[in-house]
Amino acid sequence: MPARRWLIVAAACLVALILVYVLAVLTVTGQELENAALRGADQAAARDQTAADQSLSRITLYSLGVAVVLVAVIGLLRRRPALAVAAVGVIVAGQVVTQGLKRFVLPRPSLVPLTGHYADNSMPSGHTTIAMTVLFAALLVVPYRWRGVTMVLLLSWAVGIGAYTVTAKWHRLSDTLAADAIALGLACLASWWLARRGVVRRYEGRRRIPRVLVVVVASLAGLVFLALGGFLIGAALSQDGLDATLRDNTWVVYLAASSLASAGSVAAALAFLGTWRRLEIP
Repeated sequence: MPARRWLIVAAACLVALILVYVLAVLTVTGQELENAALRGADQAAARDQTAADQSLSRITLYSLGVAVVLVAVIGLLRRRPALAVAAVGVIVAGQVVTQGLKRFVLPRPSLVPLTGHYADNSMPSGHTTIAMTVLFAALLVVPYRWRGVTMVLLLSWAVGIGAYTVTAKWHRLSDTLAADAIALGLACLASWWLARRGVVRRYEGRRRIPRVLVVVVASLAGLVFLALGGFLIGAALSQDGLDATLRDNTWVVYLAASSLASAGSVAAALAFLGTWRRLEIP
């Protein structure tokens, strides 16, 4: 079993995390663009901000505990204790790594004038990490035939949480992308551990059309988010330049950041699902 595929993806996640931090946090332009997106979020409709705050507020220590118990129970009901340990480990390790990086490892230097709570360090996003690790843990623990259904039920929620952190001004785009990378990397390490234990098998059954459709729809949605975010920020910068965009087009910068946050979450989910293509834990 080519278990090294998960190590390769995990290494790529580490590189992505470093690049996001360097470009968005350690450069003046990166900080200016992300701060402009936060200012642009002030122009979001009140109902959108309310929906974002309410959705994020539902993620509590108790709801996280329920998610951990559920994935553990599914693994144990399948008589796969190692699977339960791996799935729970992804969620728990996600918070340990995220909070450790945020508090002790990844400082946000003051490269541009900024006051208020926006000046606080916020990388990576704990809420996005929770959403993505719960999604990955669920994909790990459910049987092969239920992966498509699991994606349908959880992907839109996980993607929405990442975008909502920007709308609610709880986090910047880089925070959500870093969280995506952490969650994907940890899920791949858990998958590698399971493969090394010899519990992963090649799936020999027929291709399930609904699951293929889920992947196709998610891929198209991810491409739309990516294209929209790239077009918005690219058009604003090419037409008005950086200074005018930062001053007058903060709404456009916010829309681009929100779209790119969604694209990042979709890409991470599809990448993880791709590593498990035609593989299962019977």
